[in-house]
Amino acid sequence: MYLLYSLLLTFGFVLLLPKFVIDALRSGKYVTGLRQRFGNLPRIDSKGRPVIWLHCVSVGEVQAAQSLVRSLRQTFPNFALVISTTTVTGQQIARKIFRDNAVAIFYFPIDWAWTVRRVLRAVNPTAILIMETELWPRMFLEARRRAIPLLVLNGRISAASFKRYKLIRPFIARVLSNLTLAAMQSEKDAARVRELGMRDERIAVSGNLKFDSPSVSDDQNVTHEACNRFSFADGRPLIVAASTHEPEETVVLDAFRRVRQSHPAARLLLAPRHPERFAEVAALLHTSEFSVTRRSARTASDDAHADIILLDSIGELNAVYRLADVAFVGGSIAPSGGHNVIEPAAHGVCTITGPHTQNFSAITNAMLAEDALIQLPNTSETAAELARSLDELLSDNSRRREIGERAKAVCERNRGATERTIDLISQILAKSGQAAHQVPFSAIHATAAK
Repeated sequence: MYLLYSLLLTFGFVLLLPKFVIDALRSGKYVTGLRQRFGNLPRIDSKGRPVIWLHCVSVGEVQAAQSLVRSLRQTFPNFALVISTTTVTGQQIARKIFRDNAVAIFYFPIDWAWTVRRVLRAVNPTAILIMETELWPRMFLEARRRAIPLLVLNGRISAASFKRYKLIRPFIARVLSNLTLAAMQSEKDAARVRELGMRDERIAVSGNLKFDSPSVSDDQNVTHEACNRFSFADGRPLIVAASTHEPEETVVLDAFRRVRQSHPAARLLLAPRHPERFAEVAALLHTSEFSVTRRSARTASDDAHADIILLDSIGELNAVYRLADVAFVGGSIAPSGGHNVIEPAAHGVCTITGPHTQNFSAITNAMLAEDALIQLPNTSETAAELARSLDELLSDNSRRREIGERAKAVCERNRGATERTIDLISQILAKSGQAAHQVPFSAIHATAAK
């Protein structure tokens, strides 16, 4: 099965090579870090300390790992930390927020035997921590062969992924057998990974690290700078539309146009999810009747009066959420599975999401159960529905604030995953001299249940 997997991975790489080349020429999307993806890492100087390797595939996982990284550095000061990402934007964010915490930040290797072995020799990790449920069959196998403890942290399996994994359950079960521990976000995630073949004694429910991360990820300097430059404290209502995908910018712009009829002073801060779309979204905004400025542009006097601010920067979204009156979190009108609503909610900001939130179903359901989130219906009239919700919330200060307060309370009640996760890691590192696949975890469930 592993040979077939490697052949399919190689075939897919060759098949998609023309697309990689075109995207590389346009945006440098795939060529960036190519040497590292083939296992050629820069020299890692751990100063003789054992190494913990943390992998975060993209921006969401990097941001979710902030509280974990802080606790790892505090709890294990005699260990060196290295961090890998898969995407370019994930790498940029990791280098920005973890530059003082990691001795190396690099791109995760393509999951071939020779690239994985090359990286494992270079890093020589004492333990490997994989954020969420990134299943890399060759990496998992090679780690087990070297008796390196391998943990999935903040694990989740969406309904769509679960359905796909079940089609190849025998192979997935073999992949999961190489794991030392799967620390899952919820009981539902634990049940799914168990049904896929993970042994029960290697499963723990630790909660969602994303509830902990907003408390450590604020950049007060960015908040202060944005507030001053764009005059966000002037009393005009601010709508933040975050992590948007195509065609959500068009929907948001249409909704904003309608809202301005009853709230002519309202302003919009728009933050597209993918940096390669910044120019495209800027062009769309400049065709509208509104005045527009860009975060990346030089400061100008007109910035304080612009109707729309394009946040074409990386890693600053959480810092401006606290300035919003209402937030819309994208990837949820477009059928992309949604994005993290915890960041605005943690600041007490009333938040709206679209109908497609399957990637964050547990968080969404927890918010909806407490009337702490507005979810739009699945309809062809999305712009009208979004405009109606925004108009009602901006017209009713008490309701808007109460929803925001309930959302903040949900976040506060669900914190604690970092502490539980660190406890699990501590147990495994204490036994790191043993073969990873032979470590008993009878005490883990008691720890995770606290």
